Amino acid sequence: MPSKQRMRLANEKHSKNVDKRGNVAKTLMPKDEKSPVGPWLLALFIFVVCGSAIFQIIQSIRLA
Repeated sequence: MPSKQRMRLANEKHSKNVDKRGNVAKTLMPKDEKSPVGPWLLALFIFVVCGSAIFQIIQSIRLA
C-alpha cells in the first residue's frame, strides 16, 4: 500500500499544474538565476569602455 500513498502525494503535489495548460515549469525546485559574467569582469569592461570614450573625447577636443 505505500505505493498508493506515494502516488496520492505526488498527485496532490502536481495537481496545481493541471490548470496551467502549457505554462508549467520544467522543475518545481527553485533555481538561482546567475549571470554568465562575473561582477569583476563586468566592472573591467565598463571601465575600459568608459575610459576609452573619455580619451576619445579629450583627443577630439585637442585636435579641434
